[in-house]
Amino acid sequence: MNAKSFDCDVIIAGGGPTGLLTAYLCAEAGITARVFEAQPDVGLDLRATSFHPPTLDLLEESGLTDELIAQGILTYSWQVRLHPSGERAVFDLDTIKGDVRHPYRLQCEQWRLQRALVARIARQNNAQVEFARRVTGFVQDADGVTVTVDGVQGPETLRARILVGADGLHSVVRETAGIPFEGEAFPETTLVVTTTFPFDQHMEGIGIVASCWTEKGNIAFLKLRDYWRLAVYLKENRTVEEQTTPDGVEAALQEIIAMPDRYPVQRAWPYRVNQRIVPTYNIGRAVLVGDAAHVNSPAGALGLNGGIHESFELVSALRDVLKNDKGLDRFDLYTRRRRPVVAEEILGQAKRNRNRMREKDPDRRRALLAELQAIIADPEKHHAYVRRASMIDGLRMAAAIE
Repeated sequence: MNAKSFDCDVIIAGGGPTGLLTAYLCAEAGITARVFEAQPDVGLDLRATSFHPPTLDLLEESGLTDELIAQGILTYSWQVRLHPSGERAVFDLDTIKGDVRHPYRLQCEQWRLQRALVARIARQNNAQVEFARRVTGFVQDADGVTVTVDGVQGPETLRARILVGADGLHSVVRETAGIPFEGEAFPETTLVVTTTFPFDQHMEGIGIVASCWTEKGNIAFLKLRDYWRLAVYLKENRTVEEQTTPDGVEAALQEIIAMPDRYPVQRAWPYRVNQRIVPTYNIGRAVLVGDAAHVNSPAGALGLNGGIHESFELVSALRDVLKNDKGLDRFDLYTRRRRPVVAEEILGQAKRNRNRMREKDPDRRRALLAELQAIIADPEKHHAYVRRASMIDGLRMAAAIE
């Protein structure tokens, strides 16, 4: 089929961080791309707010790292602590100075990356983003993919050489391709709260990133430029509806630090965690990336970063297939490089982090904290732990797979 028969080289379903980054990297590589996003615009999504050191290294070449740093705050450590005693294990990112160019984590909302990418794509001649339009299905043949896109003007059929599914947990691309999504939904519900309350003035030594055991549960503290973002596990003996009312949210915050006045809450919403992964990242010309291929507990800030790493690997594969005349089996290498890393270094690590913080027995908590403190006391173990938790090991593992 003549190339002119195609509307573009790559159609991307989903305009989240990975979909937009994939489109932008395609444009930089001379690959034409169109992104279709069901939402009317970039939403103020707070699901992910941390960028790991190797992620900042990857984004640096496109100038995105400096742009994001200007909108966020840096942290050079993270901690696991007991509350209210304040006992803690503090992991120092200085230990990986020789491994990366950015030995720190950036706290910055993922929507800031999305907006930066939308602006950059708008300046490209060979990529575009179309909001309020959703990929609803596709069929593929030996030459390309015929994709159905819906929107306010009704359905439209387009042709591309490759279809990328970056459309998240409920991916139409994955479901239409018949790729299983293996895993489980965790039983607990988490409450996310944003507040301007200055926890750093009331909790001695609290870090910008802190996982905290409390007397009645556990909380993840994340400081952003203008507010704190808390992830609070809801109580199992009370309904979600009761605990997510304004009074329910207030009660959860009062359990952390009792205050005479109500907390200044900006937003609060519940969510359930899924831990799932596909057996393969592609079926023919339909390829998955990011949350369409895997979802995990947010513990450790691994999901967004893994999706970004995946976008770079995917575009390398797309370049080989579309520019270097390599066959579709090049996507097999993409699967071999990403799936085992995601299974162990993202899903496995996220589940281990979750299980540790879900521990309720006080003696076991102290034992776990002592184990972490012992790791920190050993420079070699400390370096290895931080390197793995920062996702450096996962990227190296993927690159070593031939």
